Amino acid sequence: MNKLVEKKYLVTFVLITSLFALWGFANDITNPMVAAFQTVMELSAFEASWVQCAFYGGYATMAIPAALFIRRFSYKTGILIGLGLYAVGAFLFIPAAAMQNFLFFCLSLYILTFGLAFLETTANPFILSLGSKETSTRRLNLAQAFNPMGSLSGMAVASLIVLPALWSDRRDAAGETFFHTLSAAEKAEIRLHDLAEIRDPYVALGVVVVLMFLIIAFKKMPQTSAAVKQDSAFNTLRRLWHNSIYREGVVAQMFYVAAQIMVWTFIIQYADNLGINKATAQNYNIFAMAMFLCSRFISTFLMKYVNSRRLLAIFGVGAMLCTAGTILFVGMAGLYCLVAISAFMSLMFPTIYGIALEDVDVQDTSLGAAFLVMAIVGGAIMPPLQGLIIDQGSVAGHPAVNASFILPFLCFAIITIYGLRSFKKSVAK
Repeated sequence: MNKLVEKKYLVTFVLITSLFALWGFANDITNPMVAAFQTVMELSAFEASWVQCAFYGGYATMAIPAALFIRRFSYKTGILIGLGLYAVGAFLFIPAAAMQNFLFFCLSLYILTFGLAFLETTANPFILSLGSKETSTRRLNLAQAFNPMGSLSGMAVASLIVLPALWSDRRDAAGETFFHTLSAAEKAEIRLHDLAEIRDPYVALGVVVVLMFLIIAFKKMPQTSAAVKQDSAFNTLRRLWHNSIYREGVVAQMFYVAAQIMVWTFIIQYADNLGINKATAQNYNIFAMAMFLCSRFISTFLMKYVNSRRLLAIFGVGAMLCTAGTILFVGMAGLYCLVAISAFMSLMFPTIYGIALEDVDVQDTSLGAAFLVMAIVGGAIMPPLQGLIIDQGSVAGHPAVNASFILPFLCFAIITIYGLRSFKKSVAK
């Protein structure tokens, strides 16, 4: 039986896997900031969701340039470029907070995710290349299991440090915020304080990223499939387009990321509709991520016995059922269903990624990976649409925040169909 990670690749695997935690932290400290910005900058849910549009729009902008870059240069160089852009975006939070400009914050996140696009476009195929093709999907699932560890850290910082410190979220005895009732001078003082609270973890993150940059810069990396002779980009695109499993995988990945971001971003608004403050609501997000992490390890184990495509379809059905409960149940039962969705989302990203690239030629991997990373743009497109629904207040007499989860439901349906179609095609081979 082929080893999951060969001894000669072990140190490199551990080092690159740590990057998965690093971008997980950025992802999940940013999600609750949508609600924070909504209050302190006095924005609608739609306007505040531009945080996610900027964050995931950066992936869409930079994924293809990143892939073209690493087709010419090494995985290591791509990682260093990614870490550099990551640090620049994080440090731009300093002038953004000083100017108290929401669009500047969005620009900072946009540049930060240029770096994340480089990292994901590079790290995912690098992990796949560190060993045999037969164990590549399991290896990526194992590496991706450390992503929610970073996510949990980001959520914990948001829940335990940032959100409780926000003066704008203070509530009266009835559980209602009163920031909007204050004078302009009082709001200005609170805004100055709260934006500094939002800024500080990003600056600290920038320092950590610089340290990782230095460690990787001095570490010799093994030469793997990135070093093979590359065909022209046009020929690569033609082969990718005619690979139906890959093509459909890009679409499935776009809808998965959209669903994930909607589930994790709007859990705070869902809880807020039940009278729960932001800091407490974020605790539900942390519990959801803990379930996500545990389920990731469980699903990686199950793949030894169950075809990954079939498992993807099964988990897709589970996510649809939980999302249906989120929509239909008004009250804590709906919130519990919303939290439970994360258990079924756990294997989706790396499994779709691995399935899509499994039959892609080695020389096409970097560009193929780029389109799968570019598919993260789903996280930029769908949350604003959900925000528009939430802003309606109610839909046909049903709370709009509940009804808005019809969008993730549809996303999970598409993922389930992809799992079934890819399984049938693999059996037919």
